[in-house]
Amino acid sequence: MPNHAVPDFAPAAPEIFLAGAAMALLMLGVFRGDGSSRLVSWLSVLSLIVAFFMVQMLPDGTGITFAGMFITDPFAVFMKSLVLIGSALAIVLSLGYVRAEGFERFEYPILILLASVGMMMMISANDLISLYMGLELQSLPLYVLAAFKRDSTRATEAGLKYFVLGALSSGMLLYGCSLIYGFAGTTNFTALADSLRGSEDVSLGLLIGVVFLAAGLAFKVSAVPFHMWTPDVYEGAPTPVTAFFATAPKVAAMALFLRAMLDPFANLVSEWQQIIVFVAVASMILGAFAAIGQRNIKRLMAYSSIGHVGYALIGLAAGTETGVRGVLIYMAIYLAMTAGTFACILCMRQKEGMVESIDDLSGLARTSPLMAAAIGIFMFSLAGVPPMAGFFGKLYVFKAAVDSGMYLLAVIGVVTSVVGAFYYLRIVKLMYFDEPAEAFEKPAGMELSLVMAGTGLFTLFFFVYPAPLVLWAQAAAAALLG
Repeated sequence: MPNHAVPDFAPAAPEIFLAGAAMALLMLGVFRGDGSSRLVSWLSVLSLIVAFFMVQMLPDGTGITFAGMFITDPFAVFMKSLVLIGSALAIVLSLGYVRAEGFERFEYPILILLASVGMMMMISANDLISLYMGLELQSLPLYVLAAFKRDSTRATEAGLKYFVLGALSSGMLLYGCSLIYGFAGTTNFTALADSLRGSEDVSLGLLIGVVFLAAGLAFKVSAVPFHMWTPDVYEGAPTPVTAFFATAPKVAAMALFLRAMLDPFANLVSEWQQIIVFVAVASMILGAFAAIGQRNIKRLMAYSSIGHVGYALIGLAAGTETGVRGVLIYMAIYLAMTAGTFACILCMRQKEGMVESIDDLSGLARTSPLMAAAIGIFMFSLAGVPPMAGFFGKLYVFKAAVDSGMYLLAVIGVVTSVVGAFYYLRIVKLMYFDEPAEAFEKPAGMELSLVMAGTGLFTLFFFVYPAPLVLWAQAAAAALLG
């Protein structure tokens, strides 16, 4: 007789709650019409906050349910917390923009909620099938969000490019999964780890499967050479959508990358390590050099994010607990810096509408000193200048590389950081030393000011008391590699 035991729903309670909240808010929006957009947005933020506290209340230790496909552990708790914070910030950042640009629609925050459910599933995936389910549940709302501004040809083009290239990456990922299943006989991460433990000769077919899996995941974190969609989509999508793309989905994809490589294929580190090293080096170099010629600030942030993914992947390449801890701290700091920077970009509004050129920031220190100070903090942090938080993010991943004997990788990371500092510091020079351009319209709204202040203070004063984040990341890394 087959065993039809009811699965334990407790480990997946935050996901179930968030999916239910999205459905309820969809009904509310349908019956109240587009006038309910602001109400649905705030209720969506409230739902994300409730889900955040539900994640914190998950029992300590590892819980596995749904026939071994879904896992919760301290690593999942850490990454889900970051994703929920990133999603909530993305909705808050969009409130003023959607009203000013005239596309207030209640579907917008609901799509972010559904994408968040997919991201949380990705982080808890313990099987190649649940990994793919989570990835698609995250990707489908993102395709719609990229093209959400239907009247804009740029947004439509961004959505189409993202969809076509996303479908290609999904195909590569599925091909890799089918090869792994064909040669290993299982899709479960725990069973894969057991079957590979102690085996000396691993079949070539399985290794090719791992390569395709890594390629599919590299696309999701927009690492070189699978980055081609990033600058166009970041530039074409509405700015709050770009802010969302640059934060929460990056964190979720990086979490999935870590779990998929270090959980089932921990014994194959020497096999896949060289791929990750190549991807990390290529991403850091492209992120540093390609951004130098950019005049559009959203394109510049796209190349910046490619570079930052390269730095984070150094920790994965190290393949150690210290490396994973470095990645987790890096992603937490990256989330704060990027959300703050996009809050500043969303304040760049002149009489004719939103502006995106770096030259529009000229002389900002004279027309809007507080905003210039905030942008300055984020630029110094993104460049990795001490004592900003961004410096410590890089310090932890470089230390992991050095501890693993990967000196060349650490050196390349430091050199590309110096090159990248050029285009961040150029923005600071424009704001403080150039003649003022046309002043921006009325000061930032309450929501944008709060996000800028909160992320700015975290970035500036992280060095005063980094212990809570470092210890939390340490426990999460130990759980993943335990």
